[in-house]
Amino acid sequence: MSASERAEEQDKAAGGRKNRYLPGSAGRTVLASIYLRLPPKSRRVYAYLRWPEGRKTRERYVCQVGHDTRGENLAEAWRQALSVGLTSLQRPKKSTESWASSPAVRNVMRANRPRDTRPEMTLRSAVHALGLRYRVDRQPLAGLRRKADLVFAGPRVAVFVDGCFWHGCPEHYRPSNRNSEFWSNKIEGNRDRDAQTDEKLAAAGWTVIRVWEHDDPHQAASRIAQAVLALRTSPHRGAEH
Repeated sequence: MSASERAEEQDKAAGGRKNRYLPGSAGRTVLASIYLRLPPKSRRVYAYLRWPEGRKTRERYVCQVGHDTRGENLAEAWRQALSVGLTSLQRPKKSTESWASSPAVRNVMRANRPRDTRPEMTLRSAVHALGLRYRVDRQPLAGLRRKADLVFAGPRVAVFVDGCFWHGCPEHYRPSNRNSEFWSNKIEGNRDRDAQTDEKLAAAGWTVIRVWEHDDPHQAASRIAQAVLALRTSPHRGAEH
């Protein structure tokens, strides 16, 4: 990809070149870009905001992205950066202030871990106690960049533990009062992605089980065990929510 093509790609992802001109140090305006990094032996893509500062290139972590195309990942990272205030490139002073839109959102984001969350660990323990063995944080389907929290490869059962905020739980999700449009689009996008994942896995013969983080782990484990044991002796495949 040529320099002009890369610039055009960044302009499109940011919603126009004007959005890429950000306030830097010493009152100067700089042209920023999003850089995507895939660490070795990792399937998680990390997005960074990059900009020139003198003879050096600075960068700041933005978020993780997981779309199917580079363009979608760049656009998601730019939306995140522009919505949560990461686009002020002046070196931040030490402060207890957070860029999160509200204390509630800040608490959710602090608790948001890519894996090994408390609900996941509790569910794993309950499933393990029933004598079932599984793989953790694996892609059920080759070529589909979506990871399930528990994978039973033999009977083809994929279990996802969904957080109430990030996946729009009908019981507990409450929209943010600030940056409401961004968060509404974000959660709706997550819901669409979940539905797409379920459809693709079901079409490939997998049974999908989704567990909300507020669900009773022992009841959820029992539901998982019933599906796994039934499918070990049956060719039936499907999707369960």
